[in-house]
Amino acid sequence: MPFEQHYLAGLDLRGRRVLVVGGGTVAQRRLPRLIASGAAVELVSPSVTPAVQGMVDAGELTWHQRRFQPGDVEGAWYVVACTSNVEVNTQIGEEALSQRVFCVRADIAVEGTAVTPAVGTHDGLVLGVLAGGEHRRSASVRDGLVAALRDGRIADQAAPPVGVALVGGGPGDPELITVQGKRLLAHADVVVADRLAPRELLEELPAHVEVVDAAKIPYGRAATQEFINQTLIDRAKEGKFVVRLKGGDPYVFGRGFEELLACAEAGIPVTVVPGVTSAFGVPALAGVPVTHRGVAHEVVVVSGHVAPDDPRSLVDWSAIARLQGTVVLMMAVERAGAFATALMEGRPGSTPVAVIQEGSTAAQRVFRSTLDKLADDVKRWEVRPPAIIVVGPVAGIASANS
Repeated sequence: MPFEQHYLAGLDLRGRRVLVVGGGTVAQRRLPRLIASGAAVELVSPSVTPAVQGMVDAGELTWHQRRFQPGDVEGAWYVVACTSNVEVNTQIGEEALSQRVFCVRADIAVEGTAVTPAVGTHDGLVLGVLAGGEHRRSASVRDGLVAALRDGRIADQAAPPVGVALVGGGPGDPELITVQGKRLLAHADVVVADRLAPRELLEELPAHVEVVDAAKIPYGRAATQEFINQTLIDRAKEGKFVVRLKGGDPYVFGRGFEELLACAEAGIPVTVVPGVTSAFGVPALAGVPVTHRGVAHEVVVVSGHVAPDDPRSLVDWSAIARLQGTVVLMMAVERAGAFATALMEGRPGSTPVAVIQEGSTAAQRVFRSTLDKLADDVKRWEVRPPAIIVVGPVAGIASANS
C-alpha cells in the first residue's frame, strides 16, 4: 500500500492567477471548483469542450486560444497541466518547478508538485482525501464521509440552524427530497408535516422530535393556515428549530410564501428549500414528459381547487384552452369534467390526457384518456386525490415506463 506523503492544505486563491493548460474533459472537471474559489483563471488551449466554452462565454475565466508557450507560468500561483500530450505537460511542470509554482499533473500525478484530492462538501465543510494516487479509494472514502455526515453517523459540532425551514419534500418518494432538505430535517426539534410530505421520513426522526400534524385532507378535516402559521412562530420563539415539511415544492400551490410572510412579521428567520414539484416530477416518473421537442413548447400549471365558473377563479380558461402545449392540473380530480369542458372550448375532445394518482409512491396508478372521456373515466377508475392530470399531446407519447 503506497504511503501518502503529501501535505494537505487549503489554498486561498481568491483574485490570484491560476493557469490551466488544456481545455478537454479533465479541465472541464477541474475548472468549476477553481472558479468557485474566486481564482483568476486563465486557460491556455487551442480548443475547448462546449461546457468549457460556456464558462468562457459567461466570463468565468480567460481563454487564450493557442498552445502553451514558455513564459505562460510567470505570475501564476497555481498551475494545472491537463493536456493530452505528455511532453507538453512535462514542459509545463518543469517551468513551474523552475519558478517555484506548485503544479498538478493530470496525466502523471507523481510527476507534479501538487495533487488534487477527492473533494466533497457538507454544510459549509470542504473535505479532501488523498490516498497515494489510488483515486478510487480516495473517492470512495470521500463519498463515505459525506454520506456519514449527512446521515448523522459522524458528529458535526456546527452551530445548529435556527428559526424555521420551509422544506419541499418532493412528490412523495422519500428518496426525492433534496440533500439540503434531508440535512435540515436531521437538525429539527419540531416538524410540522403536510399529509403529502414523504411519510417515511418521519419514521427516521429521533424520539425527541415533536411532529405536528398539519394535514389538509381534500373535502375533509384540515388544519387551518392560521394554526400552522402560529405553530411555526410559537415553536421557533421557544428556541426550537422548526422544519415545515411540505409535499412537492413550498411555493407551488403550497402556501409556502404565506408561511414565510407570517414568520417574517414575527421576526423569525426562514430558510427556504425548494423541492421537486409534483407538477413535473410525477408525470416524469409516469413516463409523461411535460415538454418534448416538436410536441410541446409550453407548459402551464393550473390549480384546480375552484371550478372554471367560480367567481374566485383567477384563471383565464379561454386563454388556457387556446394554448397548444401542456396543461398540468393539480387538485383537480373532483372537477375534472368541468376542466375538460373548459379546455374543449379551444382543444379537440380527442386531446390526450394522462392521470397519475399517488405519483412516485408504491400506490402509483397511471391512466390514459382523452378530454371528451375524462369525466367518465375518472369516475370509472375511482381516481382519488392526490392526482395529477396532464393534458396535451405529450400525454399521448408512448413510453417504456408508462
